[in-house]
Amino acid sequence: MSTPYLSSPSWQPELPDAQLRYYQNFLSSQVADHYYEALLKNIPWQQDNVKVFGKVYAQPRLTSLHSNTLDTYTYSGLTLKPYPMIPELLELLYQIQRICNHDFNCVLLNLYRDGADSNGWHADNEKELGKQPQIASFSLGASRFFHFKHRRIKEKKYKMELHHGSLLLMEGAMQEHWLHQIPKTKKPMQPRINLTFRKII
Repeated sequence: MSTPYLSSPSWQPELPDAQLRYYQNFLSSQVADHYYEALLKNIPWQQDNVKVFGKVYAQPRLTSLHSNTLDTYTYSGLTLKPYPMIPELLELLYQIQRICNHDFNCVLLNLYRDGADSNGWHADNEKELGKQPQIASFSLGASRFFHFKHRRIKEKKYKMELHHGSLLLMEGAMQEHWLHQIPKTKKPMQPRINLTFRKII
C-alpha cells in the first residue's frame, strides 16, 4: 500500500528539550482503513498484568510486541518475547523511513477497545532504548486525545487529538524531559490501534 509523500508536518511546535512532528493525514483514509482492519484481525492481541506499587493489575488495553531481531524486551516490569514482523508492519515501517532515518527494529502495538482503555503518564525511556530514544507513533481507528507535559516546566503541557491515519514523531530528548498519556474518556468510543516503532539496542 502506498501513501503520498508529505514533506511538511501538520504541526511542529517549538518545545523545550524535545522535537515533535505530527502528520495528520500521513495515510489516506482508504489506506488507513486497510491497515486498521488487517491489524485488528491478524495481530495476536493479549492483555498482560503489570505491577504498580506492589499490586498486580491487568493492563487497561491489549498489546502485542513485534520484531525480527530481538529475543526479548522489558518494559513496565514485563519481559516479552516479540512476535515476528508481519507484512503490514514492515510496510508501515517503510513509510516512516521516507521522512526520517531512524533505524527502528521493534514495534509495540496497543489496542484501545473503548474509552475505558487508557495508558497512564509515562515516557518511553527504558534502558534498552538507549539515550534519547526516537519514537514513531501511528494512529488507526477512533481518534483519541494525547496529553504530554514537561517533567520540570509545569506550564508546558499540551493536549492534541490523534486522528485515523496520522503519524506522530517524538524525537530529540523528548523521552528524557517529557511525559505522555492517553487518558480514559466517558465518551462512547470505537476501537483505536496505536503502533509505536522504536529501536532496541
